[in-house]
Amino acid sequence: MISEFNKIKELFKEINDNLESKIEIFIIGGAVLLYHSLKPSTKDIDIVIESKTKFIEFEKALKKAGFKTKETSIEYKNLNLNYIFEKEDFQIDLFHKKVCSKFYLSPHMEKRAEKIINLSNISVFLCSKEDIFLFKTMTDREGDLDDCISLSTSGLNWDTIYNELLFQIKESGKDIWITWVGERLNLLEERGLNIPILSKVNVLAEEYYKKLV
Repeated sequence: MISEFNKIKELFKEINDNLESKIEIFIIGGAVLLYHSLKPSTKDIDIVIESKTKFIEFEKALKKAGFKTKETSIEYKNLNLNYIFEKEDFQIDLFHKKVCSKFYLSPHMEKRAEKIINLSNISVFLCSKEDIFLFKTMTDREGDLDDCISLSTSGLNWDTIYNELLFQIKESGKDIWITWVGERLNLLEERGLNIPILSKVNVLAEEYYKKLV
């Protein structure tokens, strides 16, 4: 488990020394919550890289830095996870552009991301809390619901989440995803979370079901 974000920063300095050209990476998941002090620790660092060429180059740099690949478990089977790399206390979950099979690192997400590290060969961006929340409504891992609640306590722009959801559905052509996100949001409401966009999401889910009749 990683309990200090500074350790992640030091890790990227090591990876930077093993890269041959400039790469931009985007962090999603628990590491973002750790950075914002919304989580005491995280077991992994979720990284999305848009370019396939850069993705391969980053893989090589991880191996040069002493990381070893690990088999993905059932828990990750629906996440479209490309590789898991491990070294000592660090686990890096590496994605090429898409996460959860259909949702991907959109131009809007990239624009909202905050650059926190800028080294000679690597720029590290943290995806926004809104986008992390949305990503976490697309998994079936219990811990992700807890993370969603933590994210909401820090204040979220719900319109941003809703608009990104609409964009992702339009781009993928998979209206069914509105039903999955809707189910997760309803579970969060049952836990006491106030979700201003829930009624709009439920309406879209109902419209989807009506199309099936």
